[in-house]
Amino acid sequence: MHSFKCGAPVLDFVGTLRARRNAVPTEMLISPESLEAWFRESGLVDADTPCGPSHLRQAIALREAVYRLVVATLAGDHYDADALAVVNDTARTPSAVPQLVQRGNRRVEATPEQALSSIARQAVQLLGGPEAALLKECSRGECTQVYLDRSHGSRREWCAMDPCGNRIKAAAYRARKRTEARAASPTRPSR
Repeated sequence: MHSFKCGAPVLDFVGTLRARRNAVPTEMLISPESLEAWFRESGLVDADTPCGPSHLRQAIALREAVYRLVVATLAGDHYDADALAVVNDTARTPSAVPQLVQRGNRRVEATPEQALSSIARQAVQLLGGPEAALLKECSRGECTQVYLDRSHGSRREWCAMDPCGNRIKAAAYRARKRTEARAASPTRPSR
């Protein structure tokens, strides 16, 4: 099951590789079926999008290219030319197209290439638009999720309360309790 907490599907897609700074990051796109599930769970498509190993490789290449562009945006650096080319080339493919079906319902079906194009186009829109200024990386050191901070006063510190906010708050609570315990314990006179 995939997680959607970053404020934009393209950032949730980037987050399918979790804890990037760990010796062994957690890969969520482990098979073509997991990519199909991500497409469905994200709401990008409403029907199955049969994926193969080559689509998984394309998806991971796109994810890593978008991540490099996001990191460059956060640092105020120039974009990596290869990452830029991957995103722009993928965005050139026709994207998923919503269709109106009976009773005013909407349905989106797409090939894997169209679904990936939709993600690349979201990256172009996000990084090339005003919301790029809202990008932040989670402040929990082990987490590398990037999210949009739409909070009042831009004061959000972590990608989500569960698990990151809870872990940070619990660590701060334990540190306060240790400090209080040390302050309350009697000191021994020196001899």
